[in-house]
Order: sequence, then structure tokens, then C-alpha cells
Amino acid sequence: MFQIGELAKRCGVTTDTLRFYEKNNLIKPIGRSESGYRLYNEENQKQVGFILKAKDLGLSLDEIRELLEINLEATEHSCAEVKAITTAKLVLIDDKISELTRIRGALKKINDACCGHVDDDASHCSILSALASECPGGGT
Repeated sequence: MFQIGELAKRCGVTTDTLRFYEKNNLIKPIGRSESGYRLYNEENQKQVGFILKAKDLGLSLDEIRELLEINLEATEHSCAEVKAITTAKLVLIDDKISELTRIRGALKKINDACCGHVDDDASHCSILSALASECPGGGT
């Protein structure tokens, strides 16, 4: 067993990060020392590693919490349940990529249309003109 500082050091995170995980029910200390310090063990270290890897994949705290719960009771859950979580995340990512691709194309179009001359004032800038156009519905 070890204290929060040692767990933080082993996992390469801050004690504030561990307290945040604890506050959000992602990890739970196994107990307290006689002097009241939180105590952790190797299983907690594995949980933090799990959280960090899931976070690197862009999973939300809720998704990570759900996966941790499934992991703790793996025999009572199916692989399909786990895959459903990651599949849903992939759909969100694909939607975001599509949105960003659309935004990039529109921004590139108005950016490429601008002359960008240093000596020209911005009163006739094509980018400002494109942004100042009327509402798409025809109203102002």
C-alpha cells in the first residue's frame, strides 16, 4: 500500500489529477492510514493506467467510468457492450471530422480569394466581405 504522492509518481500524474479521478468516482482508495492519509494499491495503479490510456483515445469521463465498471465485473458483461461504447465514439469522431473538413474547405475558399497585400487597407478585404454577407435566409 502507498499514499497518493507515490501513486501519482508511479503513474506520472499529479496528486490533483488523482483527487479529480477520485471525486469523479474513477478510482477509490482502499482505505486510510492511521494518520488519515488515503492508501492505494497496485490495483489502483492499474486503474489509473486504464484511465490514462482511455483518455488518450479521447474517451469522456462518463465513457471511462462505464468501461471501468464493465472491467471490474467483466464476467457479467459482453464484449459487444464494450464495442458499442467505442463504436459510438468513432461515430462522434467521424461526424466531427466531417464538420471540420467542411469548415476547412469554406475557410480555405475565402482565404485563397484574399490578395493579402500588406500595403492594402482592409476596407476592401474579400475575407471581411465574405463574413459580412447577409444571413443565408435572405434577411439581415
